[in-house]
Amino acid sequence: MKLAILSRNSKLYSTRRLVEAARERGHSVRVLDPLRCYLRIASDGFAMHYKGKPIAGYGAVVPRIGASVTRYGCAVLRQFELMGSYTPNSAAAIARARDKLRCHQVLAAEGIGLPTTVFGDNPDDTADLLAMLGPPPHVIKLNEGTQGAGVMLTEKLSASRAAIETLRGLYAHFLVQEFIAEAKGADLRCFVVGEKVVAAMRRQAPKGDFRSNLHRGGTARPVRPTRAEAETAVRAARILGLRVAGVDMLRSRRGPLVLEVNSSPGLEGIETATGIDVAGAVIDHVVAMATSRKRAANAVLTDS
Repeated sequence: MKLAILSRNSKLYSTRRLVEAARERGHSVRVLDPLRCYLRIASDGFAMHYKGKPIAGYGAVVPRIGASVTRYGCAVLRQFELMGSYTPNSAAAIARARDKLRCHQVLAAEGIGLPTTVFGDNPDDTADLLAMLGPPPHVIKLNEGTQGAGVMLTEKLSASRAAIETLRGLYAHFLVQEFIAEAKGADLRCFVVGEKVVAAMRRQAPKGDFRSNLHRGGTARPVRPTRAEAETAVRAARILGLRVAGVDMLRSRRGPLVLEVNSSPGLEGIETATGIDVAGAVIDHVVAMATSRKRAANAVLTDS
């Protein structure tokens, strides 16, 4: 099958592993920088060029769209969808997952466990906003932060107010959440492909920090999620419309709590920690779904 991987850097571990997995399975694969794709949109059809030449005919597209290029990257991915390419994560699903506030609202409405979260805009409401959340410690997160950036822990009410005032002065969008002390600085990353968790790892924050992101010095080890954790991860990804996702959860006294659903989860940390060929699982799923979709479309044409 002719595959495309949307990525700004072909040398990144995740991109390289997807290319390797596709070629090992006999597929044609090309890495395309989404910012070098440009589009023609008209009622008589859609077209796309890449570095001066037309591109078309891709059976499937695997998006690796960074947060900094979400809007343009999603426009390119949407064009591929309109031109008939299959993608495990649609442009609409990626945009939905990238907005932490929207993501939390959608998941909470479906009964997914989450840390209690508050959101407000007016400075006059800060005291009541924090009262709705409860006593500190509080976790304050930028709405579109990634890899632990833009996340802070405040242990006093005065510190929470000061952090909120600072972020509002910068016109930043942020959420405030309860701190789950029993997690002890650890979280669970479940890598979902299709309808199952293909790999999972427990990430532990370094001493003196509460953020377990590997980019922040956290450590990881393989783990077998409980049935409740695996079911929660798969449900969260499905609700957001993602077929490939990294679902981050905390283990709490009231069960698994979803922190974030990542639509472009990194492969290096989880493959290194678990030894599982996650890239291969992604490619196998994408090809199987694209093939099934093509057969269904051909059957409809034959019947008509």
